[in-house]
Formats: sequence, structure tokens, C-alpha cells
Amino acid sequence: MGKITGFLEFERLSEAQQAPKERVKHWKEFVITLSDEDAKVQGARCMDCGIPFCTSGCPVNNIIPDFNDLVYQQDWARALEVLHSTNNFPEFTGRICPAPCEAACTLNINDDAVGIKSIEHAIIDKGWQEGWVAPEPPNRKTGKKVAVVGSGPAGLACAQQLARAGHSVTVFEKNNRIGGLLRYGIPDFKLEKSHIDRRLAQMEAEGVEFQSSTYVGNEADAGEGLTVRTPESLKEEFDAVVLTGGAESPRDLPITGRDLNGIHFAMEFLTQQNKANAGDRVAKQISAKGKHVIVIGGGDTGSDCVGTSHRHGAASVTQFELMPRPPESEDKDLTWPYWPLKLRTSSSQEEGGERDWAVSTKAFEGKGGKVEKLTAVRVEWFKDKATGQMKMREVEGSEFELKADLVLLAMGFVSPMKNVLDSFGIELDNRGNAKANTEDYRTSDSKVFAAGDMRRGQSLVVWAIREGRQAARAVDEFLMGASTLPR
Repeated sequence: MGKITGFLEFERLSEAQQAPKERVKHWKEFVITLSDEDAKVQGARCMDCGIPFCTSGCPVNNIIPDFNDLVYQQDWARALEVLHSTNNFPEFTGRICPAPCEAACTLNINDDAVGIKSIEHAIIDKGWQEGWVAPEPPNRKTGKKVAVVGSGPAGLACAQQLARAGHSVTVFEKNNRIGGLLRYGIPDFKLEKSHIDRRLAQMEAEGVEFQSSTYVGNEADAGEGLTVRTPESLKEEFDAVVLTGGAESPRDLPITGRDLNGIHFAMEFLTQQNKANAGDRVAKQISAKGKHVIVIGGGDTGSDCVGTSHRHGAASVTQFELMPRPPESEDKDLTWPYWPLKLRTSSSQEEGGERDWAVSTKAFEGKGGKVEKLTAVRVEWFKDKATGQMKMREVEGSEFELKADLVLLAMGFVSPMKNVLDSFGIELDNRGNAKANTEDYRTSDSKVFAAGDMRRGQSLVVWAIREGRQAARAVDEFLMGASTLPR
């Protein structure tokens, strides 16, 4: 805890941000980390609640009261040690995690939650600034070799833990740069890629080997110019294989006019921009400049498309959500300490554009093979008396049209890439993910493990880190008979 009476004395202070009109002119991060003194005051608000629901609300089970208290005491080095004991990459979660820990904060019952995410952000930024984040190579090598397929947060967390346990770890990534969806799916204004690069340097110093531009699967499925490693070759060379790829199969919208030019999946749009920002060659980049942009999907990916479109200089940006508009604030008596359904406005949505709820897109229209407008209809949701399930019906007479020069489909992801999973011949669950439990993370092939989106489907970066860490322990136990790695 922090100060005994801190929650009574101090108000929550959120991190400052550069003004929307200024930040849309560039691609850099615009959130300003708390000063040491402000972080101390915010740490002081952590109350002696007895049961820290924040820790159970956090997927990696960060020991939040402890590092809050240490920041209040201004013992930053120990705060960093506590933070790193459960989270390999707090610079990622401190920037892009939605902070379920704050929803679970006991103070959130009748007041503003402790600003846990901002404190975490401050701790790790200070740790890098002071040079406290250093490689942790193992004292001895085990002689065991592990292949990690996919270099997103699950793969990186798994690889780092296994390398620190003394195993020789090689991470395979199909893109030309390491980082997975951290690098290619999240815009620079939310996560500058220098944060990834310095972690990779740390991991290389710990013994992790990275092989980019390498496709794992059947050669017939590989893209041009990629090195191909078959599942058989990995299982022959390595003692264990961990599949940690992302959920990259997007949900489509198969309606009239879907084949028109100007309609793209969100990740096509975001990935190209991230590659361009990195200086990589992009043959023909999708641009929102001067266009009327429609983003279909109200989640984080859709929001990232909104912010990217603003920075391109779009003529207008409209974002649709199929579900009804959430309430302005949750009923805490019903939802606490769980993640509540309430209206949230992202930093990209603060920058402009229109948002509309309970809208279903019916058709796209255009000329010369290019989309020019869409037809949509308003819907209402009701509970089916027979099944008890929520169902949707169109509101009669509510059809409308909107200009649409660029349409971005951001309706989530249905599964990992099926051809990769099929190439390993492992059993899948009913959603098309690798079938594995959270006890040993082992697939139907005893030598192959799965974690992160590859196992659980589309999820948060913090869940990916958790699963990567837990899978690392499972692999270590498989290889050595026992493990001292934390779950």
C-alpha cells in the first residue's frame, strides 16, 4: 500500500497528453510520463484494502500494491524489480494495456481507481533511463534447444524466460523485422518501435537467437523471398517447439460490392504504415489522404485505423460499431471487480471523426471497380425468449448511405493462420486455435506447445505475456523434469 490516508487526500492524476491538433501532425508517442513526484502521490493513493483485487484482475498478476508502495517511498529500483518479477515487458503493457487492474481496484468501488498503468509506465521508463534494465544471462546452459515460432509478445516472453533458464532459444519470424503484431499491428503513436528494439538487444545478450524472414510451415504456403523451415525440420533439430503466432485471420464482411477496390482489412492498412515508418519498402501504400474513410469495427484495431487516417489527412472518418452504444458509466455494484461494459473513448477517437453504434453495413457501391459509397441500416438488439440469447434485427426504414472512398474492416480476428497449424498436424479446438490447456500448454504433438493468440485466439498483449511465461515454465518442466521459472 502507499500512504494510509493517501486515497482520502489525493485525487487521481492521469498522464498528460499532447493536444490532438498537434499530435496528428506526427507519428511519435504523445503521452507524457508522470514525474517522480506525481508518481509518488499517485502511489500514495493505493489503500490498505486487505485483498488486492488489482493483482487478480491483472492477467500477469503484477504485485501492484508492492510497487505502488515502493514508488511512494521513491525506491524506484526495487519497484522495477517487483514489476519485472511478473512482467517481462512493462514498457509494452504500460502503454497499450487497457488496464483491467484498474477496473478491479478496490478504490474503484466508490472513487477513481489508482492510476496503476501510469505508475507502471513511470517505473519502467525510469528503469531504462537509469540503466537498471540489463541482460540476465543464465549461469549455466542446459544443452537443450527450443524453437519459438512467432515473435510477438507471447513468443518474446516465452523465449526470454527459457533463455534465462539456460536453454538455447531460436525465435522464428516470417516478417523481416522481429516483434510480430507489436511491431506491425500497433501504430507508432501508441508504441514507438525503439521500445521493442532495446528489448531485443537485451534478449540477444541473454543468448536468444532471432531468425527473421523465415516461414515455418509447408513450402507451398510461403511467401516469395522467405526462408522456409518445415515442422519436421524443427522437431528434428530442437528438443521442443512453441507456437506463439498471432491471430491473423481477419473476420470478413461478405456483402455485395466487397470486391471493389478501396476496401481493405485493417491490418493491411496498419502494417503498411508501420513498415513505411520503419523505412521499409512498401510497393503501393494504402492512403487515407483526402478520402472519406469508413472504419467498420469499434475495437482497438478500428481505433488505430481512425488515428492513422487522421495522420494521413483524411477528409472525414466515420467508425461503425454493430453493438449498441454502451452506458456512460458502469453499474459498479454489478460489475466490480470485473471488466465493465461502458463507453470508452480512445485517444484516436478524441482526435476527431464520427462514431455510430448499432449499425450494420448492407452493401458497397462504386464505379469503375472503385468503392464510392456504402449502404447501412440501423439495428436493435433483443433477447430471444426461446434461447435467452441476444439477437439482432434491422430497424424498418432506417437505411442510409454514406460516402466511402476507403473502407477499413476492423471486425476482429477469427483464428491463427490455419495453414501453419495444419502443417504441424496438431489438433484444433472448435474455434480453429491450437488445442492446448493452461496447465502444460502442450498440443496433441507431445513435442509441440502453443501459447498466446495461437492457443486462446485474439486477445490482449498482457494475456500474451502471461501465456508466454507460463508456456516457458511448462517447456522447462518437459525438458528438465522440474522448473524454477514462475508461472
